Amino acid sequence: MQNQVIIKILGVLCLIFSVTMLPPVIVSWFFQDGEYISFLIAFAAIGVTGLIMWLPNVRVHRDLRYRDGFVVVVLFWVVLGLFGSIPLYLINQEPMSITDAVFESISGLTTTGATVITAIDDMPPSVLYYRQQLQWLGGMGIIVLAVAIMPMLGVGGMQLYRAETPGPMKDTKLTPRITETAKALWYIYLGLTVACALGYRLAGMSTFDAVGHSFSTVAIGGFSTHDTNLGYFDNPAVHSIAIVFMLVAGMNFTLHFTAWRSRSLRSYFGDSEVLVYLALIFVVCAVVVGALSTYDVFSSTLQGLQQGVFQVVSIATTTGFTTGGYAWWPSFLPVLLLASSFVGGCAGSTGGGMKVIRVLLLYKQGRREFLRLVHPNAVMSIKINSKPVPDAVIQAVWAFFPLYVLCFTGLGILMTATGLDWTTAFASVAACLNNLGPGIGGVAATYSDVTETGKWILCFAMLLGRLELMTLLVLFSVVFWRS
Repeated sequence: MQNQVIIKILGVLCLIFSVTMLPPVIVSWFFQDGEYISFLIAFAAIGVTGLIMWLPNVRVHRDLRYRDGFVVVVLFWVVLGLFGSIPLYLINQEPMSITDAVFESISGLTTTGATVITAIDDMPPSVLYYRQQLQWLGGMGIIVLAVAIMPMLGVGGMQLYRAETPGPMKDTKLTPRITETAKALWYIYLGLTVACALGYRLAGMSTFDAVGHSFSTVAIGGFSTHDTNLGYFDNPAVHSIAIVFMLVAGMNFTLHFTAWRSRSLRSYFGDSEVLVYLALIFVVCAVVVGALSTYDVFSSTLQGLQQGVFQVVSIATTTGFTTGGYAWWPSFLPVLLLASSFVGGCAGSTGGGMKVIRVLLLYKQGRREFLRLVHPNAVMSIKINSKPVPDAVIQAVWAFFPLYVLCFTGLGILMTATGLDWTTAFASVAACLNNLGPGIGGVAATYSDVTETGKWILCFAMLLGRLELMTLLVLFSVVFWRS
């Protein structure tokens, strides 16, 4: 393990993250909410820490190894989550405990959207902006940003990129150079954010709310500047814009890049994962809207259609926006929606869950095994977009799925040990592991009633989900440190 290189990179990344404390300072001065001191303290603390790590190793120039990339990514997400809690802990209005501040910070950075705040409308504007910004930075990953704007790292950006980006097939680059790939991703991400903000503003949101909600929409985050979330805006136009951008952000950003470069939408219609992604959402929407109509949950069929489609897209993409709380819908609907979050968005998107591509590969592999029972000597390859999928990818997916189930079950049992009922315990783990946010039972609205021990367990679950299990769990392997 190249400790000096790892420390140097962590220092640079901390320096980059410290700069993100300055926009909330400007917001605080603009609204005169008096909280700018908290962000300046955080800026200084993170910046000084970054300098302490970077300066002694500034002359160290060695290639970053594959294993080193995992260590950097995990350490940085942990450090970033802890440092990100500083301004939340220091705020004068509505002070938080250290546990609550760290939980809120990690929830934002992992784009989970689970909150412990019970009076969001009363929070200072700078803090509200900061929460939204955390999700926006975490959506694409600040490490990918660092690779994009800091070619001076020169220490194996591909290792950081592969350990950071979601999905089972991480070696596909949009451009020959990894720096250009990271830049392309961030240009698309920024472009979608601007377009979403303009859409919200034209639909009637204030500029502050439009910018804040565009951050959490494109990041598939779910944080809002209001207690009632997007239900605060009793506006079908706002909900429609959110649906469009949630669907778009849940798709593979590689396809967005291809479509933009070719000036054509063919890349979407020819991609198996996107087609399955849209088909699954359509089916769940049909079931939910039909059930809402059957149970007369809303006063009109049109309202049931609007609310049903919005909530399905929000939960299925793991965004976590709500308009009235899906947890209180009748019969099987809350469980169905929560279950849809396990599939989540596409690989290479800002969405959570296991990813559609993995579910598709699991289905194709299962189907191939059934066919082998009938034709044991047949040679059958699994294809995605008419191209054979390497056996290594199939094996990785088969390893990922039982591990995901095991983590969900184990963490759920741990949560019951903290005193939660079974429904709340497993719903909280599902919502955090899938980076969804709102669950059912006792965590339908906030996580404020969860014990401190439970919140730390859920922080671990959020990091597991954001880093897709393997990146984090591999560090607990003895083989990783011995090899």
